[in-house]
Amino acid sequence: QVQLVESGGGLVQAGDSLRLSCAASGRTLSNYAMGWFRQAPGKEREIVSAINWSGGSTYYATSVKGRFTISRDNAKNTVYLQMNSLKPEDTAVYYCAAARKSGLGYVPDEFDYWGQGTQVTVSS
Repeated sequence: QVQLVESGGGLVQAGDSLRLSCAASGRTLSNYAMGWFRQAPGKEREIVSAINWSGGSTYYATSVKGRFTISRDNAKNTVYLQMNSLKPEDTAVYYCAAARKSGLGYVPDEFDYWGQGTQVTVSS
């Protein structure tokens, strides 16, 4: 079992930055691909970014490309999402997820473990 805990969300203004962290316990994250998803009210959960087990491959949704950066520190069992130039449309609950695979994951069904989520609210 892997337990994931997100932190770093909050209320910010458009143009501001936030860094989300996802700390894992129970198993080492080095064997897992990781992803950040988000879900806004009334919308489906969508992939924001993903990273493979080593950190050598990453994926970004078109809506966040160039503004968000995913990274991982396997020694600290932690994954990060640096979010810059935030927009009101980035407002959502952000979830960290782990997949028992080495390559990238893109859809929720590929992920085996989920955190409880952290709220990000961007005001205009």
